[in-house]
Amino acid sequence: MKVILTGASGYVGEGVLLSCLNNAKITEILMINRRHVAISHPKLKELVVSNFFNIEEYESIVSGYDACFYCAGVSSFGKSEKEYMKSTYHTTIHFAYRIAVFNPNSVFTYVSGSHTDSTEKSKIMWARVKGKTENSLLKLPFKAVYNFRPGFIKPVSGQQNVSFAYKLFSTIFPLIAPGKSLKLNKIASVMVNVVEEGYTKHNLEISDIKKLAS
Repeated sequence: MKVILTGASGYVGEGVLLSCLNNAKITEILMINRRHVAISHPKLKELVVSNFFNIEEYESIVSGYDACFYCAGVSSFGKSEKEYMKSTYHTTIHFAYRIAVFNPNSVFTYVSGSHTDSTEKSKIMWARVKGKTENSLLKLPFKAVYNFRPGFIKPVSGQQNVSFAYKLFSTIFPLIAPGKSLKLNKIASVMVNVVEEGYTKHNLEISDIKKLAS
């Protein structure tokens, strides 16, 4: 399986990347980053694209892949709805549409979030925007789209993009709320599974991810 992965310079993307590098089902990973990520592996290729709105300029490089694991994202903290819409909705949909055109038989997985609002009417800004993003992704010409809605995410061994405080908290939170936490390697393995086998639902809640991971 050949996959495209975004967000390797961030917490979620890095964890998914490390997990995928150890997955025998994956033969090649093209990580598309806005800046260089210092990691080397025989399976790994890198494409630095400072502006995802220009992804169409790299058609020959991003074609021929079976899946795209979209892990790029930003926090809504301190951002206006207009700013968050640009980074979360417009950037994602533009990028995904081009990937779909170049790879029409591919599967797209999007890391969203628990409590994302599919009605797009929530009073919580990020939940509305994430819901709109999920809904629009489902309309794109992919073989299939799966929106992952994890809760608290635990890091995997070897991650660099995680603070000491978060590592400490990640050991405590699962004991307090085990049903609301997931480890990044489980999320990555389920991404691979839905590409290969599909799933009956397109929006995967924590319970769905745990079920498929087991």
